[in-house]
Amino acid sequence: MLGNFTYCNPTKLYFGKDALNGLNEELPKYGKNVLLVYGGGSIKKNGIYDKVVAILKANGKNVYEDAGVMPNPTVEKLNEGIERAKKAKADLILAVGGGSVCDYAKAVSVSVNCNDDAWDKYFIRFEEPTCDIIPVGCVLTMVGTGSEMNGGSVITNHAQKLKIGHVFWEKVFPKFSVMNPEFTFTLPEYQMVSGIYDIMSHILEQYFSGTDDNTSDYIMEGLLRSLIHSADIAVENPADYEARSNIMWTATWALNTLVAKGKSTDWMVHMLGQAVAAYTDATHGMTLAAVTMPYYKYILPYGTAKFARYAVNVWNVNPKGKTQEQIANEGLTAMEKWMRKIGLVMNITELGATKEMLDGMVKSTLVMDGGYKVMNEKDIRAVLQESF
Repeated sequence: MLGNFTYCNPTKLYFGKDALNGLNEELPKYGKNVLLVYGGGSIKKNGIYDKVVAILKANGKNVYEDAGVMPNPTVEKLNEGIERAKKAKADLILAVGGGSVCDYAKAVSVSVNCNDDAWDKYFIRFEEPTCDIIPVGCVLTMVGTGSEMNGGSVITNHAQKLKIGHVFWEKVFPKFSVMNPEFTFTLPEYQMVSGIYDIMSHILEQYFSGTDDNTSDYIMEGLLRSLIHSADIAVENPADYEARSNIMWTATWALNTLVAKGKSTDWMVHMLGQAVAAYTDATHGMTLAAVTMPYYKYILPYGTAKFARYAVNVWNVNPKGKTQEQIANEGLTAMEKWMRKIGLVMNITELGATKEMLDGMVKSTLVMDGGYKVMNEKDIRAVLQESF
């Protein structure tokens, strides 16, 4: 039975080949000073940087830059960004890149006017901002995180061996996001496939929770079938516009908070993956892929009915003459075969994890209580051990 909930998503989207023109509609709403945030410089090689800066200049903006945002943004980089935004007296933070750049921009936006230590306030105590927030806009160049239409922000603290996400309330959501699927075409295949699995994991984290007949589950099954279909096409032809546009749109719906409504949601795959990343700094989607099968096989006995439904409705497993457990296991087998086919990393050893890191990764894994089993330290150790 659906519980009570409130739904609000204030982000305006501009989608398609002409989406960048949306900047001309949005920029006049903000002051003169724009902090342009981006990553390692690929947007300069593919021409997106020049296009964005030209529009900023045409709209009379003073452009200040914060480059070098890494795939797993660090607390040190966050502190640097805070200082850059202060120096620029930024009226708008424009993130041009993938989910990490968008996540980082949101973290900076809530921290510039914060009198507390941002890491402690937001990522340890999980408090909401009580200060003025600098608005954020996004120009997406990589899909997967859904950060373009949610309040999520993930920051890594290497000194504390922690990678932690905070889902902020809707006031921190990007005010607008520009989504041109063509901007994702030049992405290396490893990154594209990683993003595809991040999308799938987001959906599954919400799907594998609850036992009621929930409308959200029907939506998620459709999203998963679409994602699998389009991913197969994109792996063969990365420049297939229809496939890449469907993947981009699915990524947004996977984590714009809609399908979570009425669900308890799990998120333990993310907690396990983030613990691995805190030690290895590995690509986010790949850390999720590497722990997924060990985790789902471990919790399957506690949610067999849902795993069986997933097998039939997403992977087209024929249930005739089989037990629920057999159907459920066949679904995971089909999923694992597909994961290997598209080139996902299936163990954490390939990501640089060593047995010496195991104790630390166990302790770094945050425990969530919305899935089919609340994990204890012994459970977490067993899953991570199997992930090697």
